[in-house]
Amino acid sequence: MNVPIGIIGGSGLYRMEGLVLDRTELVETPFGSPSGPVHLGTLDGAPVAFLARHGDGHRFTPSEVNYRANIWALKFLGAERLISVSAVGSLQARHKPGELRLVDQFIDKTRHRKDTFFGEGLVAHVSFAEPACAHVTGALLAAGRELSLPIEGGALYVCMEGPAFSTRAESRLHQSWGADLIGMTQVTEARLAREAELCYACIALVTDYDAWREEEAGVDAASVLEVMHANVDKAQRLLRAAVPALSAAPRPCACGEALKAGLYTNPDLVPEDARKRLHLLVAKYGYGTP
Repeated sequence: MNVPIGIIGGSGLYRMEGLVLDRTELVETPFGSPSGPVHLGTLDGAPVAFLARHGDGHRFTPSEVNYRANIWALKFLGAERLISVSAVGSLQARHKPGELRLVDQFIDKTRHRKDTFFGEGLVAHVSFAEPACAHVTGALLAAGRELSLPIEGGALYVCMEGPAFSTRAESRLHQSWGADLIGMTQVTEARLAREAELCYACIALVTDYDAWREEEAGVDAASVLEVMHANVDKAQRLLRAAVPALSAAPRPCACGEALKAGLYTNPDLVPEDARKRLHLLVAKYGYGTP
């Protein structure tokens, strides 16, 4: 089965409603094991691959997630587009808990995670000025409006390391930057999706106001999960509306050629182990194994 669309579920979205399961695969990658098995099937007739970011039972912190293995596994199984679902905190009063936002830009404050496939013999520098695929994001926004969901596009997302939530000082600093949302996972997935030449979009589920509001207590997991359950239903409805149309549409963007101008190393100097490790990504550019 060709699965052109991959879905990564975040906190609260551990399985996909409406997914007619065909098979489950645990893909071993050059970067280790993914968070769990990839569930392959159809969503309202459209082939998809679904992976729970934090593993069954939410076992991995944001820093422990093997992002490289997750993205690699979906690419290996045929994904060309990746839709990632994530719980976020709001940094602005207009983004209310229970609403959905589509991410346009990122600020990266992560520190302790692997966020590139490259190095160790093969260097690549991809363009990341526009980290989200405008075509996929636009399709999600149109579907959300058609369903009358509380959704907006154009959000700026600060990605922090976690797993603790922000201090009030940090939250107010991020707010002063003009950022809209804060979370712990998305920029890492977006970077790797770009290197893997996947179209990428993030559905952000607003669960709380982070810690910047003086009149409220700081964020706690219990309150986040309570709002999360209601938001997951909206995300599921959005995915079921958008995925079939996206699955049938060609890719009009340049995401599928992100490495074309990004590979820097002379092919004659790339060691054999790097060629083997990165064959899935670079073979079409003449860097594959002989």
